[in-house]
Amino acid sequence: MFGWEFPPFNSGGLGTACFGLTRALSDEHISVIFVLPKKVSISSEFVRLKFADEFLPGVSVTAINSLLKPYISSSVYKKLRKGQDELYGLSLMEEVELYALRALELAKSSEFDVIHAHDWLSFGAGLEAKRVSGKPLVVHVHSTEFDRTGGSGAKSDVYEIEKRGIEGADKVIAVSHFTKRFVVKQYGVPPEKVMVVHNGIAPVRLEKEKAIQTHMRRLHALKGAGKKIVLFVGRVTLQKGPDYFLRAAAHVLAYSRDVCFVIAGSGDMEQQIIQEAAALGISDKVIFAGFLREGELDAMYRTADLFVMPSVSEPFGLTALEAVQNGTPVILSKQSGVSEVVAHSLKVDFWDIDAMADAIIAVLSYPPLQDTMRNNARQELHAITWQHAAKSCINIYQQLTPRMR
Repeated sequence: MFGWEFPPFNSGGLGTACFGLTRALSDEHISVIFVLPKKVSISSEFVRLKFADEFLPGVSVTAINSLLKPYISSSVYKKLRKGQDELYGLSLMEEVELYALRALELAKSSEFDVIHAHDWLSFGAGLEAKRVSGKPLVVHVHSTEFDRTGGSGAKSDVYEIEKRGIEGADKVIAVSHFTKRFVVKQYGVPPEKVMVVHNGIAPVRLEKEKAIQTHMRRLHALKGAGKKIVLFVGRVTLQKGPDYFLRAAAHVLAYSRDVCFVIAGSGDMEQQIIQEAAALGISDKVIFAGFLREGELDAMYRTADLFVMPSVSEPFGLTALEAVQNGTPVILSKQSGVSEVVAHSLKVDFWDIDAMADAIIAVLSYPPLQDTMRNNARQELHAITWQHAAKSCINIYQQLTPRMR
């Protein structure tokens, strides 16, 4: 299995999904070799980790992790790799190509039955492993370049890698029907080649619960102020719709000033969003929490009265499941995959600021509605698990190789 990131060295939902799926596959007695592009100080009890390139002395793990992010742009990559010429390619694309070449060599010396590659950064590695081994390839589409650009077009080089991977795969996994429709339309793949496997969510473990409670105490002052809290979690980028969230917030605050809006995340639109909050006259009602991890993020979900996911184009949306798991009612963009599996939510078009604001006001104003959404959505999580996703993947593997039947 090829993937660009794996917790704790992850910058978003891709790494979380890889972690959850591989753990569940292990529970189903499937042995997984997970191949990362660079060596980092990480170990796992349920998956065999391999690295396409050995760690070079003198280069810190932090430096490596800062470069190898699935959402990074080529221009940012060039700035970050300055002084790392001995380790990195001259561009992100070159680094992706190096990963593929090293994957070819690694595949020659490894025993496996199926190749599974996650998202475009790993598609080249998957294709090279298939070429040298002759084993079947599954590519897992968590997001497309059209999603990342908010539907405003796709970079030709990334699109070509995605198209080549999708065409060269024996099966394609899409994280939602929303994404499958996109893949079929934009990449010209037959519908029968694309299988939908929704993401899942794992139960909160005891050690994590203890960390959550510690962070909850730190957030007591925020909750104790008596204000309702509306939460956005995600990369502060065009795809995630933070600007629509802010504009809806302005409408809500025109109705009631007793609401606080929290933006948890970072991204290339962060400065723009801060400036927009000031221009809208609501900066005193908006908290920029930055990128939150693990127990700190879960505590933020539990502190919030409502979670809003206003994504412009969201293949799935794991943050919505995290919010539901923590007992937070959710408002979801209709342009999202997660809206297919969380029925007990309010759904709006990302661009409909009035409808989004009305939905926020309704949930905050009517506790019975809030309770109904919270309780019923949590019941739905019983069917949205990584075990279910793993079994679906195993079924796909079995279709491709008799050794796994």
